Amino acid sequence: MDLELSGKTAVVTGAGRGIGLAVAQTLTEEGVRVVGGARNVTPELEKYSVAAVSADLSSAEGVTALFDAAQAELGGIDILINNVGGGDVDKMVVGGFLDIGDDQWDTLLELNLMSAVRATRAALPSLIERRGAIVTISSINAHLPAVGPIGYSEAKAALTSFTKRISEEFGPRGVRVNTVSPGVVGTPLWREPGRFGAKLAEVSGVGHEEFLAALPKEFGMASERITEPEEVAALVAFLASGRAGNILGADYVIDGGTLKVV
Repeated sequence: MDLELSGKTAVVTGAGRGIGLAVAQTLTEEGVRVVGGARNVTPELEKYSVAAVSADLSSAEGVTALFDAAQAELGGIDILINNVGGGDVDKMVVGGFLDIGDDQWDTLLELNLMSAVRATRAALPSLIERRGAIVTISSINAHLPAVGPIGYSEAKAALTSFTKRISEEFGPRGVRVNTVSPGVVGTPLWREPGRFGAKLAEVSGVGHEEFLAALPKEFGMASERITEPEEVAALVAFLASGRAGNILGADYVIDGGTLKVV
């Protein structure tokens, strides 16, 4: 299927690795001119973007720097991918509500919610003019408030709600806004030593490889495997394209059957 994306322009946040990098690669291969923003610019991001911008997207200044660079490079934006999220493992406490102070709440809300709020605000004038699209990467944690580090699920729930609000306000003006909510995805966050997956394995008292191998069964995945970044990117590219022309305000779950609610 030709997604008819060739010649379009896009900004992808959190594009240095994982889902964001896979999205930047997929869009570039579809003929989109991509500006990717990340705290740490990787050689891979430089390969799959016309400009790679180093910026802390949890801050207002970082978002402004990214969109100033995007406007200069692209002249206008057809597609916004709000992907940046997660959090620094070394600063994240895995515990109960009473174990967590304001700092973790502030950090996770800034990165997982306010980064998208600011990026959306910056992109909307151009998206309205061009009748463009926003795809925001949320999480199945938005539907599972008792799962994950304190503050993360809550931030993702707010992010999904925010995206629905924006779709209602700007859908009539030609801007399509949707969310994609992955479950566990085989990104460096889960697979690299010393990162979130490894930290959860340590808390669980098992080895990292053993923990990853057991995840599909432990999470009740019907597919019996975790999702790959390229699979999320393919869904994102479709939703960003005109082929999804009447899909607005939707939340697409891609989790191998982890989420059991109807």
